[in-house]
Amino acid sequence: MLPRLPRQWQRGIVHLSPLRVRCAQGVVPGCTTIFEAHFHPQFEFHSKSSPCTRPHTASSPRCFSTTPVRLKGKQRHASKSTDEKVAPRSDAAADDDPYDLSALEAGIDRALERLNDDLSKLKPGGRFNPDVLEALRVNLVKGSKETVKLADLAQVIPKGGRTVMVLVGEADHVKPITSAILASPYSLNPVPAAHSPLELHIPVPPATQESRLQTVAAASKAGEAAGFAVRQARGAQQKALRAMELARTVRPDDLKKARERMEKAVEKGNEEVKKRVEGARKALERG
Repeated sequence: MLPRLPRQWQRGIVHLSPLRVRCAQGVVPGCTTIFEAHFHPQFEFHSKSSPCTRPHTASSPRCFSTTPVRLKGKQRHASKSTDEKVAPRSDAAADDDPYDLSALEAGIDRALERLNDDLSKLKPGGRFNPDVLEALRVNLVKGSKETVKLADLAQVIPKGGRTVMVLVGEADHVKPITSAILASPYSLNPVPAAHSPLELHIPVPPATQESRLQTVAAASKAGEAAGFAVRQARGAQQKALRAMELARTVRPDDLKKARERMEKAVEKGNEEVKKRVEGARKALERG
């Protein structure tokens, strides 16, 4: 048994629990503890890899050994799997940029371009626009869902006054094109030309109060479609930010600022849609 520690050495280990002090003094048999070697020259410490081999005597130093903490099999496996899952986050964080609004802005731009195209087809005063014929979809095969634009099959030529001529490229396409024009919401009745079976003459009806109201309603409908496209672009951007949030690749402050910028861009897009639709409605009503 080792002699009791002097008071000045016991002060150096006053932060240890009484049980550890007793272990260091050798009171508790078979007890080992991590102890600073400079406290007393009689105490030497050895790791498990280099165990103490000196025989213990009353005058020889007492050997203390320390055993490194080892994880169990499941804990080691969990630690490795956690490292494998966390490692790819650094690569994902390098690619994720919450302030990148290029996809959102591109979606808003496409919505505005489509809106301009739809509004340009509307004539003031409810007058007929021949361009709407080119956008009609023609079903060439009966019973099939595949359709082709009329502009790919025929040429639309305004003849002046209240007549529009449709020059069909092939004889087999005359009947499908005639059916598409009759089924359109423009109240048109194509008539085959007597001298050429590939020509269709379409009398344009005069503008009425009903046609004016329909034109204004068409402008409002185009604005609704553009607003829906803007909301879809916002939803895609919000989904991307949510994925970054779940993956924890972006700081919460950055996500908050990115969402604020996203909302400002969406608000600006909606205001532009409203502005263009209101301008088109006023022009159509004046005509």
